[in-house]
Amino acid sequence: MPIVVRIDVELARRKMSVGEFAERVGLTPANVAVLKNGRAKAVRFATLEAMCRVLECQPGDLLEWVPDEAVAANR
Repeated sequence: MPIVVRIDVELARRKMSVGEFAERVGLTPANVAVLKNGRAKAVRFATLEAMCRVLECQPGDLLEWVPDEAVAANR
C-alpha cells in the first residue's frame, strides 16, 4: 500500500508512549498498533483530527504517499 503511516516518528519526537497516545486519542493500544503497522484500511476523519490535536501536527505529518516501487524496495 503506498500510504505510509508515520505515527511512530511523531510519537518519538514527543517522547510519548503508545499507551499515553492511545488514551489521549480515545483508541485502544491494539488499534494504534494496527495504524502504526500499516494494516488499517481506513481512518475516520474524527480519529485523524484527534491524533493531530494530541500530537499538535498536520495530517501530512502522519500520512505519506510513497510510490509502490519505493515501498517494495524497502521490504
